[in-house]
Amino acid sequence: MSIITRSGSDFRLSVHATPGARQEKIGGEHDGALKVSVTAVADKGRANDAIVVCLAKALELKPWQVSLASGATNRRKTFVITDADDDLVERVAKLAAGG
Repeated sequence: MSIITRSGSDFRLSVHATPGARQEKIGGEHDGALKVSVTAVADKGRANDAIVVCLAKALELKPWQVSLASGATNRRKTFVITDADDDLVERVAKLAAGG
């Protein structure tokens, strides 16, 4: 399974989330998903919102371009990224490689 796939004009990104972490960090791969750690706790969507902001910053996107598609209460989540260029795949691959 690929971490990021194209779905029409959008991209779908698989994420393995770790809420309540000591620091925010994106990098590496876990079971075909990009590892994302955020300091926000998993309460009332706070961690999901923090992941959106963290992904947008790391991928050089605006927060409105990143939205949660599935997995609101699971560690495994899928995000939809809209209005992005094809270089997004390379940026995700670089993050998945740990850098």
